[in-house]
Amino acid sequence: MSTETDIVTYIQESEFDALLIEEKVVIVDFTATWCGPCRLISPLMDQLAQEYKGRAKVVKVDVDKNKPMFKKFGLRSIPAVLIFFDGSLAETIVGVSSYEQFSSAIDKHLKLVKE
Repeated sequence: MSTETDIVTYIQESEFDALLIEEKVVIVDFTATWCGPCRLISPLMDQLAQEYKGRAKVVKVDVDKNKPMFKKFGLRSIPAVLIFFDGSLAETIVGVSSYEQFSSAIDKHLKLVKE
């Protein structure tokens, strides 16, 4: 049984703009079911969602179902994790990265929220 707290939800392009308005910091994992490297970072996204619950929103986008969104950000490969701050793209991390790389990027933008 999974709950909202331990799994990152998938969003559609139609939900994306509203999410950027609602949340100060949004982490978007562009992924696909067939992508091996994407499966490697999936548990890291779940971990980020739990650690930053209430401070940042972590979501996934299936690139096969949302190709226009993938192209909109000029992405060419996955996994790609985009960090949005105040509705604007602040950082892009492409490829398999460590949990520390993701969390330090998020921390950097969360500090700006407090200032």
